[in-house]
Amino acid sequence: MKKIAIIGGTGKEGKGLAYRWAKHGHSVVIGSRSVEKAQIAADEINALVTGDGKDKVVGLENSQAADWCDYVVMTVPYEAHADMLCNLKEIIKGKILIDVTVPLVPPKVHLVHVPKGGSAGLEAQAILGDETPVVMAFQNISYERLFKENDIDCDVLVCGTSKQAREAVLELVREGGMTCWDAGPLANSIVIEGLTSVLIYINKNYGSREAGIKITGVNR
Repeated sequence: MKKIAIIGGTGKEGKGLAYRWAKHGHSVVIGSRSVEKAQIAADEINALVTGDGKDKVVGLENSQAADWCDYVVMTVPYEAHADMLCNLKEIIKGKILIDVTVPLVPPKVHLVHVPKGGSAGLEAQAILGDETPVVMAFQNISYERLFKENDIDCDVLVCGTSKQAREAVLELVREGGMTCWDAGPLANSIVIEGLTSVLIYINKNYGSREAGIKITGVNR
């Protein structure tokens, strides 16, 4: 059993990830600036989960959630990314940060934006320092797919600061019922983050909301 905090977890992606992990028996805390808002989101997830995952999700304020957990998952919008990391830096020191952030710049979210730090992942590592490993994951999987009961038919690319940190997150992704791949060091996050804008464009151009990626030519 793992303890997972999802910071900014009241959004669609956060709730989708909470559902997948609670469904597989992990304890999940939804973090928010508002405890009431966090608990409402937690109750929504608990209403969907049965069996071993029943009532595994609770809501707390962001700093409380980050302090409680083994793994910290960041699902905040890019404009709140740096401030949130600065606020939680000391609390999450030494824990693995799973960062889902994409540097989207509204209203043209279908265009790839490269931030000054090179990528959201590299910016996160620069803020947190070497003591807190950063792993980027889930940038290319839609909210709608996370709630699918059957095969979600989409792969998760994982890149991060060390092989050990990536392996820990790859295990967590698999435990959420998803197929994943080690996509290398954190420098590769620029490509993974950029793919999100490409998928948004494809969704808009072809009338979908579930465009994703799958790796072919490799034994699964």
